[in-house]
Amino acid sequence: MIPPGALLLLLCCFSMCLAEVYVLDDSIGLGRTFDGIGGLSGGGATSRLLVNYQEPYRSQILDYLFKPNFGASLHILKVEIGGDAQTTDGTEPSHMHDENDENFFRGYEWWLMKEAKKRNPNITLIGLPWAFPGWIGHGTNRPYTFPDVTAKYVVSWVIGAKQHHDLDIDYIGIWNEKQFDAKYIKVRYWSILLSGNRTTTVPEALLTGKRLWSSEDYSTFNNDIGAGCWARILNQNYVSGMMTSTISWNLIASYYEDLSFGRDGLMTAEEPWSGNYVVEAPIWITAHTTQFAQPGWKYLSTVRHLAQGGSYVALTDGKGNLTVIIETMTHNHSQCIRPPLPPYSVSPQTATFQLKGSFAALTELQQWHSKFDFETKKDVLFKHTDPIKVQDGYFTLKLGVDEVYTITTVFSGQKGHYPDPPISAPFPKKYFDDFDVRNPPFSEAPYFADQTGVFEYFTNLTDPGPHVFTFRQVISQRPVTWAEDANQTVSVIGDHSWQNLTVACDIYIETVNGGIFLAVRVDQGGESVRKAMGVFYWVFGNGTYKVTNDIGGQKVLAEGLSGTRPGVWHTLTLTVKGDHAFGMLNNYPLWKNVVVHQPKNGWAAIGTHSFEFAQFDNFLVNAD
Repeated sequence: MIPPGALLLLLCCFSMCLAEVYVLDDSIGLGRTFDGIGGLSGGGATSRLLVNYQEPYRSQILDYLFKPNFGASLHILKVEIGGDAQTTDGTEPSHMHDENDENFFRGYEWWLMKEAKKRNPNITLIGLPWAFPGWIGHGTNRPYTFPDVTAKYVVSWVIGAKQHHDLDIDYIGIWNEKQFDAKYIKVRYWSILLSGNRTTTVPEALLTGKRLWSSEDYSTFNNDIGAGCWARILNQNYVSGMMTSTISWNLIASYYEDLSFGRDGLMTAEEPWSGNYVVEAPIWITAHTTQFAQPGWKYLSTVRHLAQGGSYVALTDGKGNLTVIIETMTHNHSQCIRPPLPPYSVSPQTATFQLKGSFAALTELQQWHSKFDFETKKDVLFKHTDPIKVQDGYFTLKLGVDEVYTITTVFSGQKGHYPDPPISAPFPKKYFDDFDVRNPPFSEAPYFADQTGVFEYFTNLTDPGPHVFTFRQVISQRPVTWAEDANQTVSVIGDHSWQNLTVACDIYIETVNGGIFLAVRVDQGGESVRKAMGVFYWVFGNGTYKVTNDIGGQKVLAEGLSGTRPGVWHTLTLTVKGDHAFGMLNNYPLWKNVVVHQPKNGWAAIGTHSFEFAQFDNFLVNAD
């Protein structure tokens, strides 16, 4: 009598299926321990707009990211240890602006870690500095001049997380993508953290025998091709590189889309003013792994590439559960933005899996399926389909291209769903903020995205007038930078498509040699902030003003006397219509008909002439 499994193989051959057989066996020894899939908030300011969402939308977004068996169900959250400097899409504030300052409630990473922990108490937390406040460098742009000072600074962040937020930080990095210093590294690390969109590992790393993580991967636009990139690397980081954890940069695209790497998150939440957010395809690609395997599970030793392209991984909890994730992403539909992807081919195929060891007695497996259809655009994402019948230890799948399958004994998977959020809408054309918040939940005012410097809510305890609560630039020393921060501080807001608009703001110069600007049509931020063009209206403590076409103040369009001085509140008003700009001081015309041909559009912005204390109040935008 022919066993059913053998009969299945014979029938497959007769019908020209030519199925390849892949063995799933835990009796011959297991592979490495799975450490989880994660997302990275920071590097930088990539979650900036998330905190400004109103409920219930903010909680819904967080559920899609962190809630177990609902959406991405992430196992790891990595955050930036803010360093007061530009780190890709903005600056994140340090917990120590100077050596005598400690504040563990600045920014939003504390809040985000607590929200993640609230949903998944077992989530792994990682902190990593990109930049450092200026005092760490002692006049240099390096954090290692006094290693003990830097170590104490980072340790204080870890202690503050525990003391003030009851957060246990599991791992701490050194300095993102910068050269390490032997004097600073005094302990032997048990994990080697790798970065950067490649699925292979250098031989020297493998020879260490230590755990290997792809600690900053993906960084790709979150459309279907981006989701294909993510599907491919989640499998092949282990198949080709023995990496047991992959962390996405970034966690969520919650920053102005016209900044660097717009929409490079697992999902998009860039409109807190409307409440709109989008659960993008990478969320459901993540779920194919995270909802069916947990940190501590083991990879099987038989994982490999598929014969006709693609790959599979298989994991077990050692208690009888088995999860297999299969991807067949084609080259053109799974390219990450870097590095270039070498040519390869994938074609439809039939794959037969043979279950051995503790899996040999299984008779049925759950099946979840995703299919990217680049012709009809009718994708199937994370669909729970009919169970798979296992016959005499075998099951067979017909695999198309650009597909992801999860075959598992786990029953708890779920495609979470909330009612559709509000429809997308541009930033309001009329916007006003008086910063009158007595106990702000976050240190930043809504929608302002700092690009150099740090702007925080401030209380003037000695001001008896209308400016008790203001918005203040608080960095007085150039940080130890990671990117090319401008020499001026700047925070942008609004709609990058704005062309004709009026912006007004009360300003307060705090230093004798200080200066403040109000700007429109600011065309660049992020790592290109030094090159930002626009219309910049400056006033200075020495009683002068100028209008420039650049943030550096070199392309002067007009200048003269203003009568402005420090320690006094003034009101600036800037209007741009077509190719002409007009400026007012204290509601009286100061200059007019300045010709500005470029740029044609950009954000509104506020800022200072240097790293200096300055205050802002009653910010108003009126766009056509």
